[in-house]
Formats: sequence, C-alpha cells, structure tokens
Amino acid sequence: MPAQTDRLTVVITGANGRVAGLLRQAWSDRPPRRLSVLWSARCPGHGLHWDLLSAPAPALPRGSVILHLAGVVRGADMAANPRMIPALMSAAHASGAAAVVLASTVAVYAPGPLPAAEDQTPAPVSAYGVSKLEAEEAAFAASGGLPVTALRIGNVLGADALFGLGGTAPLRLDPVPGQVDGPLRSWIGPQTLALCLPALLRLAAAGQLPPLLNLAQHPPLPMAALLRASGRVWDWGAPNPAVVAAHVLNTERLARWVRLPPATPAGLLAELSGQEVAA
Repeated sequence: MPAQTDRLTVVITGANGRVAGLLRQAWSDRPPRRLSVLWSARCPGHGLHWDLLSAPAPALPRGSVILHLAGVVRGADMAANPRMIPALMSAAHASGAAAVVLASTVAVYAPGPLPAAEDQTPAPVSAYGVSKLEAEEAAFAASGGLPVTALRIGNVLGADALFGLGGTAPLRLDPVPGQVDGPLRSWIGPQTLALCLPALLRLAAAGQLPPLLNLAQHPPLPMAALLRASGRVWDWGAPNPAVVAAHVLNTERLARWVRLPPATPAGLLAELSGQEVAA
C-alpha cells in the first residue's frame, strides 16, 4: 500500500463508551499520525453533542470517515442499535463522508469452536448479536454507493466482562465441560486496536476495505488463562447450561491489510496497563 501523506478527519460516535475510552487513553499517550479525531456523544462533554436517536446531526466535516462506536451492549433496549443507523447514514450522506465504519461484533456469528469467517452466514444467538446484525444490514441498505464496512470485533480487553468493570472483587468464571481453561474467545488488546484502527480508517477512506472484516488478534485464548496471568482473585462458578464454550474469529482476511501481534495473556495484559506494542 503506498504511503499516505494527507491528513484524515475521523468522526467517532459513542465517545462515552468503554471502547472509546480505551482509544482516547491510547491516543492521548501516542497520537496517531495524520489523523484528526472529532469525538461525538449523546451527552455533552466530548466534542460534538449528537444524540443519534433523537437529535438532528450537527455539521460534520466534509469528506471525513465516520467510525460508529455508539451502541447498547446490554440491557432492555437492544433495538436502539439498528435505530441509530438511519440518522448516522443520513449525516454521512449530507456531509459527503468518505466512508462509514461500524463497530460490529463476533456475536453476529453462531458460537462454535471453528473460527467464523466473513463469508459465513450470520446466525446470532443473543439479543445483542441480533441487534448488531440488524444495524449492519440497515447501514448497507442505506449506503447509496457510500463505502460501508462492518468491523466484526472480538473481545476488546478492558471493555469486556472480565476486565472491563474495574472491580477487585473475586470473580466467578463459568466452567465449560471438556475445556479445562473455560470459555474460549478471540481477543484484541486496547493498544493494538488503537494502533491498527488508523490504518483501517485510511483504507476505508480510499474505498479499499471490504464490507465485512473480522478484527481480532490470533490465536483465541481461554478466559482462565488471562485470569491466571492477571493475578486476580477468581474461582469457578456453578455449572451454567447457557455458557458459550467458544466464539472465535477467522482473521485471514484481516491479515491482507494489517498484521497484528499474536495474542498472549502476558501481551494483552501489558496493553491493558498501558504498555505500547510495536508499530
């Protein structure tokens, strides 16, 4: 890929969310080169005040890339995820955006031990996965020729249920029959995410990203391995028939554009403590 010398403006929704908080911290310590970031949130305090569900869009910079991080992860109103998309796409068209990149999720795929690839038929089993798939479909339907990419992201360490709550109380991990280290997941560290996103956003602006792209480090890791490496106090919980044994991503397509460091418990936890990864 030829070197990019122009400066790209990125409008990021959901500035108050967990993933956005991790990105803000990483980019404050190591600002991405030639990238101007304009944060937006439905509550005042982070750049643009933009409530995608109820308020008109503010004036957005012409030709920017919109990175849509806003969304509902848990709770009763999962339908808010697809309901945000019409306002998002309308604002993108009105501002002449170069591209829209949606933060989607591994949860749009059916769980299972085999890594899910982008050409696999989605089969979400959770309300969250269903709502994010509906958001993807709504964005593609409203694209009107505008490049749209859904990044189907694995577990972002620090924004996940294990390490994202910031608590020190003992944690109970669901056991998985036949898996001595518990549930298996695809992960990406916050520093790695912050480092690779600018490259992906530039590719999106150039119209070079595919509509669907899995985003995670390889290989998948079991949750117990991360907990042991972290030194946190934890124990096994009671058997849970609803436990998802494995939910992992195929990242072969991703490797065509960016190469991420391998996932290791020590490496991921170092990123959570703010240590840099190699560019």
